[in-house]
Amino acid sequence: MKEWWIQVGLLSVPLLAVYLHIPPPKLSPALHSWRASGRYFTYKTQNIFYRDSSGALGGSDIVVLLHGFPTSSYDWYKIWEGLTQRFHRVIALDFVGFGFSDKPRPHHYSIFEQANIVEGLLGHLGLRNQRINLLSHDYGDTVAQELLHRYEHNKTGCVLINSLCLSNGGIFPETHYPRFIQKILKDGGLLSPIITRLMNYCLFSRGLGAVFGPYTQPSAAEYWDMWTAIRTNDGNLVVGSILQYINQREKHRDRWIGALTSTSVPLHLIYGPLDPVNPYPEFLQLYRKVLPMSTVSVLDDHISHYPQLEDPMGFLNAYLNFINSF
Repeated sequence: MKEWWIQVGLLSVPLLAVYLHIPPPKLSPALHSWRASGRYFTYKTQNIFYRDSSGALGGSDIVVLLHGFPTSSYDWYKIWEGLTQRFHRVIALDFVGFGFSDKPRPHHYSIFEQANIVEGLLGHLGLRNQRINLLSHDYGDTVAQELLHRYEHNKTGCVLINSLCLSNGGIFPETHYPRFIQKILKDGGLLSPIITRLMNYCLFSRGLGAVFGPYTQPSAAEYWDMWTAIRTNDGNLVVGSILQYINQREKHRDRWIGALTSTSVPLHLIYGPLDPVNPYPEFLQLYRKVLPMSTVSVLDDHISHYPQLEDPMGFLNAYLNFINSF
């Protein structure tokens, strides 16, 4: 019996080694097209992926899209064309550690660095003196709050913000409920590197599916594209480091909420009310109490944490109504 278990153990070691070093999946045609239509710029030593599309003729409006965790700029693909019909330029990037951008490790990932990267991209594109409309989601909401703080305090190199639209982000730490796996990974304990190594498509799709509505689940192809973007450049191995943003939200709560309460920039929220991460009505009640000057669009009851993917037309219409209101 002991010899049998030894043989199983010896066989398991190389199999586990192969599993842990399995190459990332190949890009689907849709994801390949997304990457092919983008470019890279260098922030310090990091290569940052971005897309910059020319849109409506005769206008000058620019919108910059800030994606959420753990996905990428591809989150915006369903509303991209609609945005190009309204805006002169539509720009999105993959934050460092996400999508097709570099994913260094070890690395101290922070919201401040991501804000620096947005500023760097706009400088690279010659847009530092142009007024920018920010449209953000989830993790991107916090990056937008930091950019807003810099704008309100006239920091050198800041983005000139024309408007800000948030969507389903953990703006208030007290009404933000991370998933169980996020809590484990963000604390950086001994389990974190083991879990990230063992993460696979089945675990990923099951976990992400929990923050989509029951009637708005991604297709198998969409799940696969999201997983492929994460696995590119071994992104699964940096998830634990990136998740420090949850702790950063708590530490810098006054700074980032203060940016929202003190701004005169037109402010809007698009909200999927079935969101288990920022649940209704708790989140929305606090948002309206703290930010009474902000306008709000609440989507249908079955829309959850990824409203731009779950209800792209509803999301796009809500955003364009906001943009056209001032």
